[in-house]
Amino acid sequence: MTRMRGPWTVHDDREVYRNDWVSVTEHAVTRPDGKPGIYGVVGFANYALAILPVLADGRIVLVGQHRFPHDRYSWEIPEGGGALDADPLDGAVRELREETGYQATSWREVLRMDLSNSVTDETAIGYLATGLVPGEAEPEGTEDLLTRELHFCDALDEVVSGQITDALTVAMLFKAYYMAREGELDADLAAAMLDQGARRA
Repeated sequence: MTRMRGPWTVHDDREVYRNDWVSVTEHAVTRPDGKPGIYGVVGFANYALAILPVLADGRIVLVGQHRFPHDRYSWEIPEGGGALDADPLDGAVRELREETGYQATSWREVLRMDLSNSVTDETAIGYLATGLVPGEAEPEGTEDLLTRELHFCDALDEVVSGQITDALTVAMLFKAYYMAREGELDADLAAAMLDQGARRA
């Protein structure tokens, strides 16, 4: 059935691929300029979840792994997926424990963003996790992970220099920096995160 989607007229939808994580749908459309066309959309079965774990001394926990699409190693904050029909916080708690072994006594949602919204419907939710208690990591079979802890300012340096390129990690670090600078975080935690003297030598 023909329908409007903003300035686009959609005449037909055809799912061309699906697995447990993503689907690809091709829409036959009339473009805003009146010409016929197609629009392909990648649909996601899960939220993208990102967790910024911050220790009391201003260090954060990063996870390193090979990312298949780019065929390169990537340092990121803990991330994963959460079912659309479930509480995303439950998924974030699970991902932090599985990837790092840490559990947090305090959780705060600090970010919602659309990832590549010209071709996907993926929504990301980011959490700040504090009051960290160490434990044993339980990575999934698709994950071959390493972890490292470094000061928040050093992680920011790696973003600015291009060593860290993962979109959610970049967004979460800059959001946390803004919050620390603007008094939106616990004062002691913010001071530890922004303490230049705590950076690596």
